[in-house]
Formats: sequence, C-alpha cells, structure tokens
Amino acid sequence: MGLFNAIDIASSGMTAERLRSDVIANNIANVSTTRTAEGGPFRRSRVIMRPRVEQAYWRSPFLPDGMDNGVGKGVRVAEIEKDKGPPRLVYDPTHPDAIKSGPREGYVEMPNVDIVTEMTDMIAASRAYEANASVIEGSKSMFLRALEIGGAGR
Repeated sequence: MGLFNAIDIASSGMTAERLRSDVIANNIANVSTTRTAEGGPFRRSRVIMRPRVEQAYWRSPFLPDGMDNGVGKGVRVAEIEKDKGPPRLVYDPTHPDAIKSGPREGYVEMPNVDIVTEMTDMIAASRAYEANASVIEGSKSMFLRALEIGGAGR
C-alpha cells in the first residue's frame, strides 16, 4: 500500500464524517421546527455509509483467495435518510401548530430529534474525523522517515 492510497482511504473517512457532522448540526438546529415545506414537523436525518467498492488498493495476505473483504477501499456516503420514527407530542394548546380537535387536541407534533443522541453522534463523528486525520499524519511521517533512511546511504 502506497502513501497516496493510505491518504485517500483516510480522506474518504474524513469527508464522510464531515458530512455526518453537518447533518447532525442541521438536526440540532431544527429541534423546534414544527412546520416544514413537506408538511408536519422536521424529521431527523441520518447518514448511511457504505464501503467504497470502485477500486481495491490492497488485499490482505491473510484472507483466502477470492474473498473480497472490502479492506483498503475507504468509505462513501450512500444516502441521507429521514428517520421514520414518530414525532414527539408536547402539550401546548397555545402553540399555533397545536392539534385543534380529536383525542390529541392541544398537543403539538415536535421533531423526533433527541439532543442527547445528536450530541453523542457529534462526538463520535468528531473522534472518527480525528482518527482519520491521525492516519494521514502517521502515513506522512512514516513515508518521510522511509525517505530519510533511503537517503542516508548516499
């Protein structure tokens, strides 16, 4: 595996985690949005990631022949999907979006966004981003050291 392959793999992770952080920030920003263009309250979004399969950079010598394990290809964002969970119901009959009649009269349908979950996901995305940045820095220093060793014999 070469320098640029390792950096490409880690950068794919950084790109995916940056997008995941943006989606989480959007969820947090809309925690109180009861009216959207689609109608109803805001729905939490989540990022679905899949392994990249376009090209394989290396293959583990420890795996049986013919076994495609996805090692060394990186990650990509497959989609951003809306959480289909039910909205939270909050009793507030003075709210302009309160339900006007029926058994849920006076309740407001609030977004299905949980701040604790979003903050936990944000920390995980941040740590994953940092881990990929460390991989890039480690790759750079490893290859610089290899160049120094190779140049020492001259």
